[in-house]
Amino acid sequence: MKKILFQLTRWFDNEAVNQTGVKITDEYAVDWWRVVPFILLHLSVTSLFWVGTSWFAIIFCLLLYGIRMFAITAFYHRYFAHKTYRTSRVVQFLFALLGSTAVQRGPLWWASHHRHHHVHSDEAPDAHSPVQHGFLWSHLGWFLSQANFATKHDRVKELSAFPELRFLDRFDIIVPILFAVSIYVVGNELVLYAPHLNTSGPQLLIWGFVISTILLYHGTFTVNSLAHVWGKRRYATKDQSRNNWFIAIITLGEGWHNNHHHFPGSASQGFYWWEIDLTYYGLKLMAATGLIWDLRKVPLNIRNSRKTA
Repeated sequence: MKKILFQLTRWFDNEAVNQTGVKITDEYAVDWWRVVPFILLHLSVTSLFWVGTSWFAIIFCLLLYGIRMFAITAFYHRYFAHKTYRTSRVVQFLFALLGSTAVQRGPLWWASHHRHHHVHSDEAPDAHSPVQHGFLWSHLGWFLSQANFATKHDRVKELSAFPELRFLDRFDIIVPILFAVSIYVVGNELVLYAPHLNTSGPQLLIWGFVISTILLYHGTFTVNSLAHVWGKRRYATKDQSRNNWFIAIITLGEGWHNNHHHFPGSASQGFYWWEIDLTYYGLKLMAATGLIWDLRKVPLNIRNSRKTA
């Protein structure tokens, strides 16, 4: 019984995992207890046969996919991982809070592993390199492994100085749970106040949280698994990063991955006007309101350097 309670504690408190004292010797070992919620989330798609569907639920699903994808690309990636613009501490926390709803761990964990990826891109220590570890591991396995569970605090020292970010990182499941419950409550309220929408609490939960989150997972993961093997290489980077317009569409601009590895410090990953980067357009709007400032772009001389053709 104690063992079961301990395992359940590890779902809610990441420090319970980090303090186990177990030395990890197999980089491909999956922590099955920890990934039970991830598996159940995918299996719960089958409840569609029970909750049904509605146009409102589908639109709600796509809307939350877009909002949370923007939170990952604009905040977790371009702000926390690369500091491509500046903002206030309050807005920084709100960015972290919104990013946490995407169920891709905390902001410190996300940023630290991404910085590690850039240092060792497509080398052996790169946890999600398809060149080194194959498609399935780079797409999914690394995210579920014991070896990649802990936050690499040495790579995010300046971010670790904020206790509110450390809290979100330690208890990274709290925000997703509250988010899911909120969606369920909204669905139930719509039954009473907007019955013409033909939705319900369970239906909105499945479409708005479960399906939306699964799409968000695999959309984000394509940048790791596919954007290093599928697409064109404009720049002679040390890795195998590629530019891919399709991945750019589903990830709001992250598919211009070869551009990004050429100059990670740019808030815009589309270096040319025809490279659609919806995340950057959103950041420009935010800059116009004063929420963020000092957006960095790739300098012209760097944009024109190291081209393969």
